[in-house]
Amino acid sequence: MVIASRKLSRASSSSNPLWLGTIRREDRSLTDSGFWLGKLSHKTQALLVAFFAALRKKLPVFACVETRMKIRTGRYLIPDVAVFHPTERDLVPETPPLVAIKVLSLDDRLSEVRTKLEEYRSWGVPHVWLVDPHSQRMYTSEAGLHEVPSLPVPELGVEVTPSDLFE
Repeated sequence: MVIASRKLSRASSSSNPLWLGTIRREDRSLTDSGFWLGKLSHKTQALLVAFFAALRKKLPVFACVETRMKIRTGRYLIPDVAVFHPTERDLVPETPPLVAIKVLSLDDRLSEVRTKLEEYRSWGVPHVWLVDPHSQRMYTSEAGLHEVPSLPVPELGVEVTPSDLFE
């Protein structure tokens, strides 16, 4: 594994394609032993995308991971997973997706997560979810966080259940 120097900045290295394969020392997801804390959250993101991708044979559903979205001038958010329906997303979407999902990581701060989820709701995202793969719990964000047994999307006639995401 290559560890980039603390002095290496994204601006100075953006023209260097090798930067894409480096990991910064201050990355909070990397422990001293070199294990990734985010492994479980990344797996959960992949399972969510796979769930919605499987629907594409029958429905115009477009799931994407970590897509920058412009919610207003000068303000961008990047949900862990976004689901667009019935049209495919733009390169930098300026219209809300059908679903915005935050997959909780061990280094997330609840106050920051809640603020982001509230911003998605204010922007007009109909379904805003928080998935915690560590505790195997799922939440909707509707006037606060509410733990739920499944995450339904009535517009698509589907619901995400714990067995879809957790082993």
